[in-house]
Amino acid sequence: MERLGEAFFHRECLEVARELVGKILVRSTPEGELRLRISETEAYCGEADTACHAHKGRTKRTEVLYGSAGTIYVYLCYGIHWLLNIVTGEVDAPQAVLIRACVDAPGPGRLTKKLGITGSLNRGSVLTGRELWVADDGSRYEILEDKRVGIGYASQEDQNRPWRFKMGRQL
Repeated sequence: MERLGEAFFHRECLEVARELVGKILVRSTPEGELRLRISETEAYCGEADTACHAHKGRTKRTEVLYGSAGTIYVYLCYGIHWLLNIVTGEVDAPQAVLIRACVDAPGPGRLTKKLGITGSLNRGSVLTGRELWVADDGSRYEILEDKRVGIGYASQEDQNRPWRFKMGRQL
């Protein structure tokens, strides 16, 4: 099983979001490694995407999205659930992939809870960090496209984009 490197994440968000489906999210803790297969992702594609946190530009909260590919963006949703994103593409071109679900952890809040992911990992790196990374075990899956969910604040056009990617049958 090989850890994904900088070249994987240093691409457009839509490509990375699609190709992360089926990969293994690895969380290292003092008790050992936890591994979950990513089963669903969503792409958030920069300032022009009204569903992206960077839509209104740089703020203290969104500055992380303008960072380098592979940077971890973890934020608290509704004051309850931590959500895990990974920055993609070029520096200063804010985009990220939300890890929406994993096999045995259906939902972004459930997967962060199962893996013990909190805001302490925000601004870390899946490229060099020792606590969280993504690996490829060679398994391949059919990729299904759908609309993103939970973005009622975005324009209708952005709500309708098929930028949610889900794991289908194994190939």
